[in-house]
Amino acid sequence: MVGGTGYTRSTWRDWRDWRDWRDWRGWPTRIARLWRSSLQFRTVTITVALSGVAIMVVGVYISVSVGNDLFQSRLNQVLVDSNRATTAAQGIFDASDAADRVEVQTLVGSARTLVTAASSSQMIAIFRAPGQDASTVAPQDSSSFGASTGVITPDLRLQVQENAGEQFWQSVTLATDDGGQVPGIVVGSQLTVPVAGRYELYIGYSLADAEATLAFVQRTLGIAGLVLILLIGAVTWIVVRLVVTPIRVAAATSQRLASGDLGVRIPEKGEDVIATLARSFNGMADSLQSQIKELADLSEVQQRFVSDVSHELRTPLTTIRLAGDVLYDHRSTFPPAVERTAELLHTQVERFELLLSDLLEISKYDAGSVELETEPTNLVHLAEDAIDGLRSLGDSKGTVLTLVAPGGHLDADVDPRRIRRIMHNLIGNAIEHGEGKPIIVSVDSNESAVALSVRDYGMGMSQSEMAHVFDRFWRADPSRKRTIGGTGLGLSISLEDAVVHGGWLQVWSHPGEGSCFRLTLPRTANGTLSSSPSPLPPADAGGATAARGTEGHYA
Repeated sequence: MVGGTGYTRSTWRDWRDWRDWRDWRGWPTRIARLWRSSLQFRTVTITVALSGVAIMVVGVYISVSVGNDLFQSRLNQVLVDSNRATTAAQGIFDASDAADRVEVQTLVGSARTLVTAASSSQMIAIFRAPGQDASTVAPQDSSSFGASTGVITPDLRLQVQENAGEQFWQSVTLATDDGGQVPGIVVGSQLTVPVAGRYELYIGYSLADAEATLAFVQRTLGIAGLVLILLIGAVTWIVVRLVVTPIRVAAATSQRLASGDLGVRIPEKGEDVIATLARSFNGMADSLQSQIKELADLSEVQQRFVSDVSHELRTPLTTIRLAGDVLYDHRSTFPPAVERTAELLHTQVERFELLLSDLLEISKYDAGSVELETEPTNLVHLAEDAIDGLRSLGDSKGTVLTLVAPGGHLDADVDPRRIRRIMHNLIGNAIEHGEGKPIIVSVDSNESAVALSVRDYGMGMSQSEMAHVFDRFWRADPSRKRTIGGTGLGLSISLEDAVVHGGWLQVWSHPGEGSCFRLTLPRTANGTLSSSPSPLPPADAGGATAARGTEGHYA
């Protein structure tokens, strides 16, 4: 209930949607969004639109055909009536022996009455043909066309005057008594009046009835077409809904499958195409689930194998290490060749021990069993410790290590052991590839993040090399000798350590200008990052500015 009024949230949501649709200015946007998102709406709209065009074309064709047929039928009837009336009038004139004006006038009146009766038309016009001698007995012109007299055009009169014994017609617009207009036909022919000479006879026929019939047909076609379009739309909506509903189910099922719910399946009903699709999809899902399970089992076996081997190797390695330390401590008493062998054994055993430790750490990340032991930690203090621990190595290379911390004296909730390992790897890597040039370690922070950058000015890397810098066991120059006993897993583990903290580990590099690795961490556990306090590329970068980051993206 909402506010005790008795309306449910669903009722309020429906009213809100209706209110939104009442805003006509937003219709184009809503319709465009509905067009993009609804297959059913697109199908129904296209079907109704094309059906509407087809019905309109058919309706126009029927309307034109009916109109032409009505006109042609009425024209034939008019010509027959006019010819009958003209023949009857000429018969009266031929049978008369009128000689004076009164008799001729009476004769013309009788003929006019006969024409009106024979043609069923009240629009009669009789004009004396021009070009004849003046006669005192010739009756005057007369017309009952009224305001429509002007529809008898000079062209029609000329045809009637030059062709005696023939009929000529013309489609015109006639004026009605109420000031309106209706279509009509004017038929003209020639009469010979005794004593008076040749006269033109024009009979006007109204097509109002035919126009009314055509309007009725058009109105009926329009209503029938609209009803048919609505029926087509409704039928299409129902049919498409029956077809689209299984597709929606398949789409929802595929989304759940893609999100990791491997046990979801599409219901199988019937033997039609949709059922075939459901069976095929379910078969694919079964096969995919089986393969993923096999790969997961294989991966688990591999991870367990690496972990077990690493653990099992620790015991003999410890024994070898103890024996090697004894030999190493007494190497001065051995001949030179044996002394060198003892030194090599000691170095390689140490490297083997580091490799086992890194493999164990990697196997934990692969198995997803890493747990952080976070505590408020000052990254500046960790950086100072890491620099002090590697200062002797830097001095041996002639490298000056400098710590810059403009805003880094703020604690962050991190696992100090893992962050210390990241710093050790980054600074050691910079010393190894810095070619004896200065290295600047900077720590900065803002309200949500803490960043550590390690900038060297050594050989740098190309774009193709940066793409693999975080790969396991990858080396930019395989022939280059390792000076700090690295295992090839340091940057990979550092990347995993950064990711498990919800942070970024990114690198910028350019050949001849050195490299800059930047670690960005949220200041609080489970925090999110939107930006880094430290710039990347660094402010003194003069070459290309591409960088590669934590998630394998260029940043």
